[in-house]
Amino acid sequence: MNRFLSQKFRFYSFVCIALLTFVHGYNLKVGYLEAASLVEEPLTFTTFFEFFMANGVLRFRIPLLFIISGYIFSLQDNKPYTFMIGKRFKTLMIPFFIWSAVGLLITYTLQQFPVTAQAVKDAGMDQLGDNRPYNEIGWLGILHRWLVVPISFQLWFIRSLFIYNLLYPLFRWGVTKIPAIWLIATFILWAMQFSYLTFEGNGIFFFSLGIWINKSNYPLDKKPAWFSAYLAWVCFIGFAMIKSFMAFELENTNLTKVVLIALYAATVISGLLAVWFSLDELVKWCMQRKWFLWLSAFAFVIYGMHVPLIEYLTMLMYRYMNTIPNYRLLVYLTAPAIVLAICVITGVLLRKLVPKFYRLATGGRGF
Repeated sequence: MNRFLSQKFRFYSFVCIALLTFVHGYNLKVGYLEAASLVEEPLTFTTFFEFFMANGVLRFRIPLLFIISGYIFSLQDNKPYTFMIGKRFKTLMIPFFIWSAVGLLITYTLQQFPVTAQAVKDAGMDQLGDNRPYNEIGWLGILHRWLVVPISFQLWFIRSLFIYNLLYPLFRWGVTKIPAIWLIATFILWAMQFSYLTFEGNGIFFFSLGIWINKSNYPLDKKPAWFSAYLAWVCFIGFAMIKSFMAFELENTNLTKVVLIALYAATVISGLLAVWFSLDELVKWCMQRKWFLWLSAFAFVIYGMHVPLIEYLTMLMYRYMNTIPNYRLLVYLTAPAIVLAICVITGVLLRKLVPKFYRLATGGRGF
């Protein structure tokens, strides 16, 4: 892997994580955004803009992170499998347990004060649907939320990534022995948003694609001759806009779901191509700036901490800003920036005051 490709990986890893705050900061009434999600609210500039961003143009992020992860993991085939799994447990699952506990601690702390307790209740984030104070849930309920269904729901990504690492020999076999069949089958799993218990199947395709790119020696750092930046961006923005309008206007039918899933897939694929192959100058500019390199070091803290903070802050801002015109849009644009600042400040303090804990919580990242 050459230096520029390494820089692109670092740049996009940070950008994808930072943009998570705008995905998870949406404040529409629909509780969980999926490929075929419909919006049961009037079509306004605010509702359209939020849905267009959170479930449209920003949906390339997780697929890109899985591609990068698959590519990098497959570079280390010369190392023993057991060694790599042990290493990944330290860099993925230990942080999973730590940030899951942090999310619980933040929630419990805010539940102790009337104003913030109401914000926690209004956010309704409990994945089990039980939004009672933790004092009433009991230790067994807390343990289940810590290990299985964290309030910091974004942690599903690193848990799934660890499972993919465990299954890497199978993925490598599929990619190298039956690449067309394997990639088509995993693409279908992604399009169907397949998941079972703690196994998220919708990342297998992109993790496998990262492996295939590495094993086939595809020049990922060079723009292909067939690539048109103009066409890619037109398709990317166009598909996202069409999908967003349809989510407001169509009825909830099987045909609607098929159409929205197809548009979702088209948006993500065209977005990946547009973002990866047409922004090299931006990547070079940012990676030459000391402030950007310094900021990107705290990417994992942003990832681990931004939820549940963004949800609770949104509810608090609603409470005090609901008399301001267009307050929903204002909250959507400002709350993520505030949360990013809180996460970075926390990262700075942790790295300075408790460097050993910081290293453990980030899996050794950010030094």
